[in-house]
This record gives sequence, structure tokens and C-alpha cells, in this order.
Amino acid sequence: MDPIANMITGIKNAGNAGRDSLVVSYSKIKENIALVLKKEGFIKDVEKKTIGGKPSLLINIFLENRIPKVKGVKRISKTSKRVYKKSSEIRLVKDGYGAVILSTPKGVMSGRDARKEKLGGEVLFTIW
Repeated sequence: MDPIANMITGIKNAGNAGRDSLVVSYSKIKENIALVLKKEGFIKDVEKKTIGGKPSLLINIFLENRIPKVKGVKRISKTSKRVYKKSSEIRLVKDGYGAVILSTPKGVMSGRDARKEKLGGEVLFTIW
């Protein structure tokens, strides 16, 4: 299955279950996505740890009064169908309450940052 979809769905489900943290297997793209989500305020913190001899990411989920910050996620670009957007085609998600996450030539970034830098790229997912 798709590792990025597993990670973002795990973040949403862990928040809905009232858990404070989530452990996912490590990859560089997952770490970069988690850092962008931290910058956008969807998660509290992320750190790389070795658990059971394997590198892993410990993601601390941001809960406001036990209410999860992440309400929903939608994977846009999949392994079977890649979706690319120009910077002028990047739109707001849920009237600015959500974010679109892209993989650009300058790395993984939110749609807000990609529009500022006039960069397009592969649309990974939307989160709100």
C-alpha cells in the first residue's frame, strides 16, 4: 500500500481515537511531510527514533482540549495517477482552514509557501 497515505490516515485516526502520539516507519519524504505539517500547525512535534532496531518517526499529535486538529485528509496524487499543478493552479483548501501539501523542486512544502515562491509540483494530499 501507499506509505504516505498510511501515514496521513494514521495521523487522522490517532487523533480521532484520542491518542497523543503515533509511530510510523521512517523515510525521508515522511519526515519532510511531518515537518511541513508541524509548520502548518496540524501536528505538535516530530522526532526520529530507533524503535526495535528500525528507524521510526514519533509524531506527537496536536490536540486542543482532546479535540483533534486534523479532521480529514485526501490523497490526491497516487502511484497509479500522478497529479501536478502550476503555482497559479494551487487553490485554498476549506477556505484557508486546510492545506495542500506538494512535492516541489525545492522539497516538500505547503501550497501557501509554493504560491509565495511561484513553484508548482506534484500535489501529494490535502489536509483539513
